Formats: sequence, structure tokens, C-alpha cells
Amino acid sequence: MMFSIPKDMKFFRETTTGYTVVMGGNTLRSFPGGKPLKNRVNIVLSRGQVRDDCVIVRSYGELFDELKKRKEEDVFVIGGGEVYRELLPYCHGALVTKVDAVGGATVFFPNLDEHADFVCVDEGQPIEDNGYIIRFTRYQNNAVKEL
Repeated sequence: MMFSIPKDMKFFRETTTGYTVVMGGNTLRSFPGGKPLKNRVNIVLSRGQVRDDCVIVRSYGELFDELKKRKEEDVFVIGGGEVYRELLPYCHGALVTKVDAVGGATVFFPNLDEHADFVCVDEGQPIEDNGYIIRFTRYQNNAVKEL
């Protein structure tokens, strides 16, 4: 399973199109119109939503059962915070955009530089984007848990 934080929307779209994305219900609701991402299988962990345009799972047990069906595929975990924390040990890698900014965010991705199992295998040069300094990084998980 591959884990992804978008570098930019074009990269995110190109990387995840044709694959499965996993998210929590709040992440889905944050999309324009609350609609799932096109040209992807959208798996949504939600206890309350009922819809026919996504695969809805009600628990992590149901989510793991669904992911086992896709064991040979790349799957991208795209948020939110609780879903990141719960699924990170099962991810082979992470694509993370680091943003040098203060304030504004209420949910943070775990700092993989402080995580014993993850190693940074690629780090781009810092670039300025819309007034922020960002750096694209790629991590490898050296202790992947099996589903």
C-alpha cells in the first residue's frame, strides 16, 4: 500500500488516477460538492454516510477486509488525521510535501523524521510556492505491518 500527500494537485491527480484512495468521511466532505474523486475507487471510512458512489466501510476491520482484496494494487491513503495515524504502519512508503509555515492547520501529519520505521529516501530542493517554502519528500517504511 502506498501512502500519499499531494505534492500539488496535478501530481496528485496523475499519481492516483486509476487507483484506490482511502479517506475518512470528513475528507470526502471537504471535496468540492462532497463528491468522490473521479477515475478512482474511493474507499471512505464513515460510520454515518450512505452513498452508492463510494465504497463505504464502517470500521477499520471492514477497511482492512476491503484492502486485502486489493493487496496487489497501489492504494493511496489521502486523509484525514486519524486515518493517517491508523494506516501509516501498513504503508510501504509516503510521499510528503513539507510546508514551512506557522499557524492555520488543525490536523498534522506525523513527523516521519522522528519515526523510527521510516527513512527519507528522496528530498527535493526547497521551492517557493504561493509565498510558502515547500519541499517534496519520499519516505520508505522499513517495518511494514501486514493487513
